[in-house]
Amino acid sequence: QVQLQESGPGLVKPSQTLSLTCAVSGDSIATKGYYWSWIRQSPGKGLEWIGNIAYSGSVHVTPSLESRTSIARDTAKNQFVLQLSSSTPEDAAVYYCARRSSFFGYDYWGQGTQVTVSS
Repeated sequence: QVQLQESGPGLVKPSQTLSLTCAVSGDSIATKGYYWSWIRQSPGKGLEWIGNIAYSGSVHVTPSLESRTSIARDTAKNQFVLQLSSSTPEDAAVYYCARRSSFFGYDYWGQGTQVTVSS
């Protein structure tokens, strides 16, 4: 059973960097064919894909956030990290990490973590 668990500060001040970690168990983040994603949902809005890091280590980020988003991984710890710089209140959301299979789409999700951006 694959499990993903998000962790990080629940409160970030405007202009600071939002940093979240997704710890994965039950599968290696280097397993071929899987993409490890960050997705968020703001109040009253749908799910927004932020980006992912592939099993190969390659990173893809949605263009609207690309300039201030970093996604990295630590294969020894089997976890991947999201950093979103220059936070604004519009970045407040529930942040999810999820696994996407090349063939079956999103199959495992973390429970989500609420992040508030406020001074």
